[in-house]
Amino acid sequence: MGFLFDGLDAEQYDRSYSDGDLVRRILGYFRPQARKMGVAAAMIASAALLDAGIPIFIARSIDTLRADTTFSRIALTALALAALGATSWVFNLVRQTLAAQAVGDVVLKMREDACDSVLRRDMSFYDQYASGKIVSRVTSDTAAFSQVMNLSMELLSRLLLVFALVGYLATVSLKLTGILLALAPLIVGTALAFRAIARRTITASRRMNAEVSSHVQETVSGIGVAKTFRQEPAIYAEFINVNRQSQRVNQRTRYVFSSIFPILNIIAGMGTAALVYVGGLDVRGGVITAGTWFLFIQGLQSIWFPLTSIASFWSQFQIGLAAGERVFGLIDAEPRVVQSDSVQLPALRGEIQFAGVDFHYKEEEQVLKDFSLHIRAGETLALVGHTGSGKSSIAKLVARFYEFQGGQIRIDGEDIRRLDLESYRSRLGMVTQSPFLFDGSVRENIRYGRPDATDAEVLAAARHVGGDEWVAALPRGLDTQVGERGAGLSMGQRQLVALARVLLQDPAIIILDEATASVDPLTEVLIQEGLDTVLAGRTAIVIAHRLSTVRHANRIIVLRKGAIIEQGGHDSLLAAGGHYAELYNTYFRHQSLEYIEQARKAA
Repeated sequence: MGFLFDGLDAEQYDRSYSDGDLVRRILGYFRPQARKMGVAAAMIASAALLDAGIPIFIARSIDTLRADTTFSRIALTALALAALGATSWVFNLVRQTLAAQAVGDVVLKMREDACDSVLRRDMSFYDQYASGKIVSRVTSDTAAFSQVMNLSMELLSRLLLVFALVGYLATVSLKLTGILLALAPLIVGTALAFRAIARRTITASRRMNAEVSSHVQETVSGIGVAKTFRQEPAIYAEFINVNRQSQRVNQRTRYVFSSIFPILNIIAGMGTAALVYVGGLDVRGGVITAGTWFLFIQGLQSIWFPLTSIASFWSQFQIGLAAGERVFGLIDAEPRVVQSDSVQLPALRGEIQFAGVDFHYKEEEQVLKDFSLHIRAGETLALVGHTGSGKSSIAKLVARFYEFQGGQIRIDGEDIRRLDLESYRSRLGMVTQSPFLFDGSVRENIRYGRPDATDAEVLAAARHVGGDEWVAALPRGLDTQVGERGAGLSMGQRQLVALARVLLQDPAIIILDEATASVDPLTEVLIQEGLDTVLAGRTAIVIAHRLSTVRHANRIIVLRKGAIIEQGGHDSLLAAGGHYAELYNTYFRHQSLEYIEQARKAA
């Protein structure tokens, strides 16, 4: 049945932890909850002693019953039994409350660590792994871990009850106690032997659930594209395949876990039969009293249930360990972008220098080889070239989203690998072809880079990039809700919001990755005016497919397969008749200057 697990291999960042390592790691999370757990443990012990005492009390009461026993004595016995039960209930209530608080705090901390790890991962991590699977680790795996911790507390209370009751029964009849315990090693051994297959099937089940979550998330995110191309049936067919594979994997898991209980019940049934037979003979022979025999029969369930529950507990415990392993694998994932220091530049001028840089996404696909480039502070540099020439890779390396394999990148003369990334990126702005907007208002999205900005500063930034017209065109001005991913705004409006966000941030270095490629010429005029404001006095790397953006650059770099083949101004490159002229004739010539001037006047 190996085909059931096709496509469910561990991610590359996953690690194999031993049970001991996982338990020690989990105990580390519980260390701050030591006081609560200590009180809960005391409540567990107290409740276990009381629960063990109840059948003993009943057995002794049976032995003292006579034909002439008064009603008041029977009533007093019943009240005493009720008091014992009520006290045990109070102990269990306190235990469950404290345990729930402690486990809740542990899961809270674990989720915070997992989320922090997600935020610290570099961009290459998200290029390689589906976001739905990552979300599954932060949410559903931590929830599974929470359920297992609560189950562990419950089993601990039952095991303490077993120890207390067996200890007393051994003082009453060693023979019957021996029968009780004779099959215990067989039951426990069977349950423990079960753990290997349990761990494997549970891990596969968790991965399959993550696969389903990832598929659904991708489907919902791309529903607009699916409807545009009428691919709903194809997407549904894919989901049916994933869902059926999930059903097969989860069904196999249920089969595995359900098969263990009949085996354990057969073993427990053999012990029960032996106890009833031998105990009955001892009562008839006067070796033990009827109350003692009742105590062994009554204690049978109290003892056998925790032992048979070990299988259930172990399966659940394996769920917790598998879930914990997946969460810790995410937390412990090794970053590819590694800083050797945390130097903070006092004031960023924006000088950028590539010196012999080698870079690839995959070892067999070299993007940059011995690449060198010097960008002066305050210079606007345009990168042009065919798809795959390395334009976006250069921008991503400047943003320190990816690790390069050789050479050096210096920012204001300082090795980029020695900079404090948080400080550096706070002075770097980026606008992409399809800017991401968070669900909320236009004002909140512009303020995203500077949460402390005033409303007046937000409005000023919005007006600087596109004038009053675009703000006035919004239904509720800056309070207009953008919708999920900015779906409530046009592409041009989203770009203006993104530019205003960068302007408000006031970065020293700006990266524009085809920021005007998806807008109409009229909107491009507004955006270009905004760009003039945003780029003034700042270092800018512009990846452009629009002539207007290229012409405003101080220098144009022409790339082919990760190498600079031409550089200079627009006019000089055209006159040279090289690759830039070819690109111009292919992509730029149809962008009529006369049309753009007409659009400017109309605006």
